[in-house]
Amino acid sequence: MSERMNVLFIITDQQRYDHMGCSGNPVLKTPNLDRLSNEGVHFINSFCTNPMCMPNRATLLTGLYPNVHGVRSNGMILSKNIPTITQTLNKRGWHTAAFGKLHHQFNVAPNKPYPKSSEHFQDWVFPQEGDYPVLEKFPIPYYGYREVEMVLGHGACLCGHYMDWLEERSSQHAKRMRERWKNIDKFFSVFTQHELPVELYSSAYVTERTIAFLERHMNGDYGNKPFYVHCSFPDPHQPVWPPGKYKDMYKPDEIELPKSFNNLENLRNHPYLAPYINVMPGAMLRETTEEEAKKFIAYTYGTLSLIDDSIGQILAALEKFGYADNTIVVYTSDHGDLMGEHGMLFKGPSTYMGVFHVPMIWKVPKLTKPGITDALMSSIDYPKTLLKILGIKEHHQPSDMQGYDMTPVLKEPENLEIQPRDYCLIENDEEVGILNVRLRHLITKDHKLTIYKGLDDFGDIFDRKNDPFELNNLWNDKDFRKKRFELVNTLLRENLKVQTKYPKRIAAT
Repeated sequence: MSERMNVLFIITDQQRYDHMGCSGNPVLKTPNLDRLSNEGVHFINSFCTNPMCMPNRATLLTGLYPNVHGVRSNGMILSKNIPTITQTLNKRGWHTAAFGKLHHQFNVAPNKPYPKSSEHFQDWVFPQEGDYPVLEKFPIPYYGYREVEMVLGHGACLCGHYMDWLEERSSQHAKRMRERWKNIDKFFSVFTQHELPVELYSSAYVTERTIAFLERHMNGDYGNKPFYVHCSFPDPHQPVWPPGKYKDMYKPDEIELPKSFNNLENLRNHPYLAPYINVMPGAMLRETTEEEAKKFIAYTYGTLSLIDDSIGQILAALEKFGYADNTIVVYTSDHGDLMGEHGMLFKGPSTYMGVFHVPMIWKVPKLTKPGITDALMSSIDYPKTLLKILGIKEHHQPSDMQGYDMTPVLKEPENLEIQPRDYCLIENDEEVGILNVRLRHLITKDHKLTIYKGLDDFGDIFDRKNDPFELNNLWNDKDFRKKRFELVNTLLRENLKVQTKYPKRIAAT
């Protein structure tokens, strides 16, 4: 085994922070994540840099804010010219591999000509003649990954390399999968019923392929190279319909809805967000009913219990193959879900905490002292922190990374004197379909501020400690004006600090 540390980066899609037992959920059972939390550092104040899949996943790979790496919203290809941490690790001797969802390129066709994408659903499901970078023409390396076995889609609407795996095991299930893709509404729905058994579901694929890699590595297939593994589950993102026993594991009629569930009327009257309700139901703000929301939460819990069991298998393999004492394990998600908050499902342009607050657990052998920290952390801090721990010198790292090094917190999680951040900045530009909106959010330990492009004298401010269900907007509170000014001023200055400097100025010769 190499003396240099391996990395197992585990990520889910659209998982709220409070959807783990170790984050205080009284219903959902996640014993493997709970154990990881007990053995590592659990960040209870961790937030995404953008509450949509592609922008935040690009940030996790580059250490740049969306306005800098250019993936401002879903449906934008991450430029191959942007340096990534996987490229850095390749150059420094790591073998990089990805199993599951990546989401660095388009998922559905836009309304105008676009570069050919390696993650375009239709090209995988219904292959065309021509130079399409899918199937056997998939480009390697891919954003610095030397090995990729990919899942595209969510729930029971899936493709990518997973389809070949499914075809080998059950041609009938693969045929029905292709049939579902003929109706794109199934991909955007809340629920999509299917007949996939647990052993053919995407979680089984991601788990099997990750463990198979670990076994190959143990057998010496990669020489003495340490590994960086991106293990990415495409769930619990909708459409949800957990397979097998997980479907009935949690009962909808026993689910308790959020305290803000009946606050939809305030959102309907919101001067900025109201026009965007139900505009794009598959991804954006979507009204729901009590019955639907309870079923959605119950099915999400079932899906997460399946993921937790899968993670347990992967961590057991890490132990079995002798890597537990030399492998950094990080667990997070790309963003959250409203999950019934204010009568809404999904994500999109929103001011509410459910879409921003994400899991973040680190276990670093010989470095982390197990504990819970309330230190603020952002997704953008992951790349810089990881490369620091791995001993990559700054001049070998991608240039211009914008996050904080959270290593001091990992060493002393409960030390309030060494918390690098005073606040987290969240960018949110939506440029999908008819949407063209821009929001900026600032989160401190005490407050959360949202301001909106085009509204000169309106914003949302919530007291995180005294109003956790975000029912009382303090923007117009006369006694809060001084604090409002401080928050807006901080957001303005932080936003200025992180704006892009690309393309770089080249001096004349």
